Amino acid sequence: MFVILVLLQALLMDHIVLFGSAVCFIFIYFLIKLPVNLSANVVLTLGFLLGLSVDVLSDTPGLNSLCCTILASLKRPVFFAYEQHDDQKRNVAPAIETMGFFNFCKYIFSIAAIYCLLVFFVEFIEFSNIGEILIKAAASTLFTFLVMLAIDSLIYKN
Repeated sequence: MFVILVLLQALLMDHIVLFGSAVCFIFIYFLIKLPVNLSANVVLTLGFLLGLSVDVLSDTPGLNSLCCTILASLKRPVFFAYEQHDDQKRNVAPAIETMGFFNFCKYIFSIAAIYCLLVFFVEFIEFSNIGEILIKAAASTLFTFLVMLAIDSLIYKN
């Protein structure tokens, strides 16, 4: 799934910009679907490698590596913000079936929002364009959320 999502991002999604502001970051779906019980070191390493792969193919030096590494460190706390922290949830891979529709939606929306805000703040670096940054982040969050929800619905049908 890692290779497919990275190639989809680099070859297709990087060239689709809705209304001049909404970009879909489909490759973060890989981080979202990682099981909760993975070691923090493994998740951080996979996040960095995911971002690095996209950076190499998309000519964005370090942008996605930084944002994916930060997102990987926040994945577990965001998951447990919507799910109870108990032993039954330790081996769970986040999905509609395991979390329920609304909790899963909140989870992927939060992850997408964090990533989009990180990307656009790092990309613009200055806060003089805060309105533009927030518009792009909001539009990209919604676009990414809808695409990831559609993919999860297609892949994991009941």
